[in-house]
Amino acid sequence: MLRVEASTTISRSMDEVFAIASDSSNRPKWVSGVVEFSKTSDGPIGVGTTWRGVGKFMGRQIESEAVYTEFEANTTFTMDAKTPFPTTMAFTFESVADGTRVDLTVDAQPSGWYRLMGPLLSSGAKRQFQSDLDSLRDLMNEGSL
Repeated sequence: MLRVEASTTISRSMDEVFAIASDSSNRPKWVSGVVEFSKTSDGPIGVGTTWRGVGKFMGRQIESEAVYTEFEANTTFTMDAKTPFPTTMAFTFESVADGTRVDLTVDAQPSGWYRLMGPLLSSGAKRQFQSDLDSLRDLMNEGSL
């Protein structure tokens, strides 16, 4: 099992940050390597919402499907994906003096050659997820999102 954690503080209200982050169609704007991410289910975003994404991972194009398994407005959402290996991404949001703190915990079960890359995969993922949260912070703080 691979676990990676990252966090940032965004100088915007919790409801604004949650609205942008939980609408995964925004992911191409702040997550590097994500080319497309679109909602594939009907109705409002919540538990059971499904998504389809296209991106790049370790130099390879990856198509993925994800589902929200937990969703509590302005507090948390959790997304499960199977590609390139089983992964759970849990986002939590907390109101702090400077705005909103966003914490991300990623649990993954790499297999095959990804598993052999364990330590490299872990350190690269930590840098990437932190960079992505920093991009979200920067874009939201400057008003671009």
